[in-house]
Amino acid sequence: MAECGRVSGWGLARALGSGRRAPAPLASLSLAYCSSLKVLQFPELRQLSLRLLPALTDKGLVAVARGCPSLERLVLSHCSLLSNEGWSQAASSWPRLQHLNLASCGQLTEQTLDTVGQACKQLQMLDVAMCPRISMAAVRCFQAQLPQVTCVQSRFMGGADLTITL
Repeated sequence: MAECGRVSGWGLARALGSGRRAPAPLASLSLAYCSSLKVLQFPELRQLSLRLLPALTDKGLVAVARGCPSLERLVLSHCSLLSNEGWSQAASSWPRLQHLNLASCGQLTEQTLDTVGQACKQLQMLDVAMCPRISMAAVRCFQAQLPQVTCVQSRFMGGADLTITL
């Protein structure tokens, strides 16, 4: 579904049979570049890519969190409207999250890392590359808080280029 122009979450759910009539739960979905996504309700969905959705807001993030609580992998790179406020409301819905890509989400700060660290205890990989408001000190603190995180991508943030793999 990448590069779709006008898809609604409800229409997508009907087309894929999510909800009561689902023959088999959807496990992975990429909606990269979609410009008019409204609602997603896939409670069994494990992987979701919403990269390059410039119109995705905090309200949309919270709706995704409520509609897709089983996510293990989430890609939100280049979603420039997302902020700490959205994450403070959404993160607790994703306790199973293992891989999170927030690259080029320019409004996020160390507060988002704190929120994710407290809510997503199964996280193993985090990408915050090109997030200028997240400092290297915040990344180090995040890794100390979650020692099971084996990889943090933090290229070109605050003038630094670093990938930490344990």
